[in-house]
Amino acid sequence: MDTSAVNSLLAQMRVAAAAAGLREPSHATQPGKVDFADVLKSSLDGVAQAQAKSEAMRKAFVLGDNSVSLSDTMISMQKASISLQTTIQVRNKVVQAYNDIMNMQV
Repeated sequence: MDTSAVNSLLAQMRVAAAAAGLREPSHATQPGKVDFADVLKSSLDGVAQAQAKSEAMRKAFVLGDNSVSLSDTMISMQKASISLQTTIQVRNKVVQAYNDIMNMQV
C-alpha cells in the first residue's frame, strides 16, 4: 500500500479540522495528543449544528419572519450541504484506507 495516500488523507483531515476551528479537547489522553474519537465527535456535532441552523432558518423564512433574508437562508443551506458532503468524502477515504490496509499482504 502506498503510504502517501494515508498521509494525504491525514493532511486533508487536518485542513478540515483547522477550517472548522476545532481545538484540542481538554481531556486528551496525553498532553499534546488529540483523541481521534473526540475530534470525530466534535466534527459530526458541527455538521449536525450546521444542518439544524439551516433548517431553522429555512422554516423561519418560509413562515415569513422578516429578520431572516433569503440570501442568509440560502448561504446557511449551502454551508450545511458542503459540510455534509465533506464528512461523506472523509468517511469514504477512511473506509478506502481501511480496506487498503486490510488487503495488504503480510
